[in-house]
Amino acid sequence: MSAISDPIGDFLTRLRNGSRANKDIVEVPHSKLKLEMAKILKKEGFIRDFDQAGEGVKKVIRVHTKFVDKTPAITGLKRVSRPGLRRYVGSQEIPRVLGGMGITILSTSRGIITGREARRQNLGGELLAFVW
Repeated sequence: MSAISDPIGDFLTRLRNGSRANKDIVEVPHSKLKLEMAKILKKEGFIRDFDQAGEGVKKVIRVHTKFVDKTPAITGLKRVSRPGLRRYVGSQEIPRVLGGMGITILSTSRGIITGREARRQNLGGELLAFVW
């Protein structure tokens, strides 16, 4: 098995595929970055919950997907900054997703936060993903 070149892209793809397939639980390999992104998705109401399972190398994050009237809460995900083309934005350049209905996820000097929080703290950073 080969190594994953874009772990964030893999995380988002697994979430997208799992929600479209109406899966209750989606398992992704564990990392601190993915755990922080799962915390943001839970806080913003895109997933029901998440937990960690396993030990050492076999550690995974179980994401419990959320459905509203049998429709996935996550209707779309887009990876913006990728390994081949990084995208950095200043605090005034952070885009709004669907006029504020979606969220942007950024990696800043203060950790992984939403675009709304980054604007409030006057922070820029790497634009990781759009979620709506």
